[in-house]
Amino acid sequence: MAHLDNDNTKVWELVKKIGFCMLTTQSGTDLRARPMSAYSERDENALYFLTDVASHKDEEVARHPNVCLAFADSKGQKYVSISGTAEIQNDREKIRDLWATPAKAWWDNPEDPSIRILKVTPSSAEYWDSPGTIISYVKMAAAAVSSARPDMGDNAKVEM
Repeated sequence: MAHLDNDNTKVWELVKKIGFCMLTTQSGTDLRARPMSAYSERDENALYFLTDVASHKDEEVARHPNVCLAFADSKGQKYVSISGTAEIQNDREKIRDLWATPAKAWWDNPEDPSIRILKVTPSSAEYWDSPGTIISYVKMAAAAVSSARPDMGDNAKVEM
């Protein structure tokens, strides 16, 4: 049971450290991904994003609430994929709580009436945490010579 708690903690730590992800929604029969700045709230088992009412995410989430969040730190060789259920909220107090520097690129202030919250409640996740690019390359080269599989770090599937 302790390893499950550790894996869950690892997911939240990686998400917080990486901060940005590709949010994938379903648009008709197509999948659509776009970069988003994530605000993680482990105590609430939720990830929040500020979005604009004029974007198409609202409609996509209303029709198909299942989404995927893909976090990547390619330099550090750390990755997280989270599956969950999304919903759009118009909670003005929460918008003010989440307001931070990245939002200033899109809106003048948190009182902008076009700002919405996209809340994702994760159901499962998978992470890959490698020791880093150089060490990974060395391990892959050694494994290729020895015909053994390289130990590329930690990987776990986690129920959230």
